[in-house]
Amino acid sequence: MSNDAVRSLPSVDRLAAAVGDGPHVLVVEAARAEVEETRAAVLHGEPVPEFEVLVSRTLGRVERTLRPSLKRVINATGVILQTNLGRAPLSERAVAAMAEVAAGYSNLEYDVAPGERGSRHEHVRELIRRTTGAEDGLVVNNNAAALLMVLQVLARGREVIVSRGQAVEIGGGFRIPDVLVQSGARLVEVGTTNRTYARDYAAASGPETAAILRVHSSNFQVVGFTTEPTAAELVLVARERGVLLFDDLGSGCLVDTTRFGMTHEPTVQESIGAGVDLVMFSGDKLLGGPQCGIIAGRGPLVAELRRHPLARALRVDRMTIAALNATLGSYAAGTALDELPVWKMARAPEATVRRRARRWARACGGEVVQSLSMMGGGSLPGQGVTTWCCRMTGDAEQVAARLRQNVPPVIARIERGAVLLDPRTVEPKDDRLVEAAISAAVVEFHS
Repeated sequence: MSNDAVRSLPSVDRLAAAVGDGPHVLVVEAARAEVEETRAAVLHGEPVPEFEVLVSRTLGRVERTLRPSLKRVINATGVILQTNLGRAPLSERAVAAMAEVAAGYSNLEYDVAPGERGSRHEHVRELIRRTTGAEDGLVVNNNAAALLMVLQVLARGREVIVSRGQAVEIGGGFRIPDVLVQSGARLVEVGTTNRTYARDYAAASGPETAAILRVHSSNFQVVGFTTEPTAAELVLVARERGVLLFDDLGSGCLVDTTRFGMTHEPTVQESIGAGVDLVMFSGDKLLGGPQCGIIAGRGPLVAELRRHPLARALRVDRMTIAALNATLGSYAAGTALDELPVWKMARAPEATVRRRARRWARACGGEVVQSLSMMGGGSLPGQGVTTWCCRMTGDAEQVAARLRQNVPPVIARIERGAVLLDPRTVEPKDDRLVEAAISAAVVEFHS
């Protein structure tokens, strides 16, 4: 009987023709996939669907193929720099700047005044200098690339000294020792996991030493019996030994985080002020801008990096430059805390967050609970600000799944067996969307 049922299935050509207009190749592929999947189901005893059902399914396959996979989601996790959700949301100023240069032509590599070729690097150079205090600056596509470039151009074939406590692995299996190998530099480890002194670096420096590399532990903590030299102490060692000092800060902080009730995060300005030769940091973490890696420091060193072929291989596009320009412009204007979402979220008043959580709780019959909003994104490990969340009832996995099926998806977190939604990481203009999503999730769960 199953063979007769299989023979009753429409041909791929007939099904594709019935779908109507659409990209022919995609329609045929979708029709073939639908026929094959249905044939397998029928052979396992399932009934043959109506022809109209097969047409509808095929059309759905085509639409899903053409639908962009990258889409907006609502981050209700309470993690401000949620790596899986794109880290730092951009400011209105940055979004507007990107839109302006994306829709048409721009002076990306054109100097308008003399009417001749220019350099894309010039667009952010002055703002990097102004906001960090560095002599010069360069932008590449991310901080991993910045570190790799600095090591390959300035330390290839020579030794780079790193504390054993800083030979770390960060996200995606990115390991400092592996980066050194890829750059062609030779790793020299000093000290111990928890204690390294300035004298350890001095003792390890020799004729083959190119640089000392300091790596900020931006995504983990070592607590207890620990010691590590300050940037100023390492500057003295580097000057005495005639080697360079690189500082991989990672998070790219330009403000004092203690004002938000968190521990002090080393800033780029502090490293530059201490005399570090080159500082590398991310644009999409605590800086609050687009994904990129920024190298700031001594003019001759940055100029050497800018001339290297890797500068072209790792360069950023016009949208990134526009967004970074706008973000750094907020810092230069003294308006970063009011304009950049990462800092607006961090400093949102508790009373306001609690009031929003209460409205959400009323929408789903939940309750308001106190919790912590974490910075995340490999920044300020273990640090957060007090927040108030809407705690939903019901099976946590099922409720969270239903929230993710919303349009746009609402991403929550599960804590102690319950779904929590944190207003701190949600734009107030999206509150109605969240209320509708949690109401629908509760109705579906109880239906």
